Amino acid sequence: MGASDLRVLHVITGLGVGGAEQQLRLLLRHLPADCDVVTLTNPGAVADGLTADGVRVVHLGMGGNRDLAALPRLVRLIRAGGYDLVHTHLYRACVYGRLAARVAGVRAVVATEHSLGDSQMEGRRLTAGVRALYLASERLGSATVAVSEAVAERLKRWGVPAPRIEVVPNGIDLERFRFDPERRELTRRRLGLPEGAFVVGGVGRLVRGKRFDVLVHALARLPEDHWLLLVGGGPEEHVLRRTAHEAGVSGRVLFTGERPCVPDGSPGPDLPSLTSAMDLLASPSAEEAFGLAAVEALASGLPVLYASCPAIEDLPAAATVGARRVHGGPEAYARAIAEVRAVGPGPRTAPGVAHHYSITRSTARLMDVYAAAVSGTSPSLAPRQEAHPS
Repeated sequence: MGASDLRVLHVITGLGVGGAEQQLRLLLRHLPADCDVVTLTNPGAVADGLTADGVRVVHLGMGGNRDLAALPRLVRLIRAGGYDLVHTHLYRACVYGRLAARVAGVRAVVATEHSLGDSQMEGRRLTAGVRALYLASERLGSATVAVSEAVAERLKRWGVPAPRIEVVPNGIDLERFRFDPERRELTRRRLGLPEGAFVVGGVGRLVRGKRFDVLVHALARLPEDHWLLLVGGGPEEHVLRRTAHEAGVSGRVLFTGERPCVPDGSPGPDLPSLTSAMDLLASPSAEEAFGLAAVEALASGLPVLYASCPAIEDLPAAATVGARRVHGGPEAYARAIAEVRAVGPGPRTAPGVAHHYSITRSTARLMDVYAAAVSGTSPSLAPRQEAHPS
């Protein structure tokens, strides 16, 4: 069976704008297989983007975690599609999708674990029940894909057998994030940034675990030509706005809301344009499964300050000289930001190591996992620890 003949159904919990959801869209733009998508809930902006890309998207209309009536609907959909492989994404989709695929007679079942931390999964606290249900459903699959070595180690500690875990890092479109000075100036003008402003960026869901309040308080310790650009949406936005007001920096904090990686016709700049407008990317989240925003920033030639980023930590330190780990809170971040500013801007070119996370490389590795799952063999992926260009 050729790659283009492979029929794959991707099952995901929802398709609002988020890291896993946007990663799925990017993946399907490069994956050499015939793919459909089922979203259990929330057919949001990413569903619209997938449809615009020509991907068939079905909304299952699942009412909640305990909507068991959704299971037979998913089974019927899988059977009707004649799929060779089912690939699940995010916790609820992994639990229901693995079971539905097996009931439907599909033996090749792959799951990607996008967001497993030491104490949380997808922003929610881990419990014994969550772990038990995950492990029970994992046994129904062929392989579990971890997006980083850190996630692979967490899965092993949970009890997932090591031979069933494959590391396939998230991928990025390197060309799309390539720095463009004209795009930078245009985006900064659209945002209303003053000439010479030093822009610290934060990218991700506006939830407590991302600790963007640390950046707001750090901004209050920095000169008034420093600005904070927060790209993302979420339940903590009103809290962050209040924090900025109380800290006296509300006029220097910009909230863009959720922005797509690929232009989708909505008003406002896309994520690569906003990244070009930044002077530094800061990620104070204490627990990340991968750290996609940091990798995208490196691809744009930005210096990166982070608290947790397996994607960077999996690489040789000499190859990521633009990235620095910061321990502590607002004072530590303010000091680190000031130090980066004092050094002055460097060339906005992507380090060679960024190619380690090229989407074409990631899709090639994933196709190896698919081939092994369909044939019932072990994938022959390249060694995980490789020499990286500097």
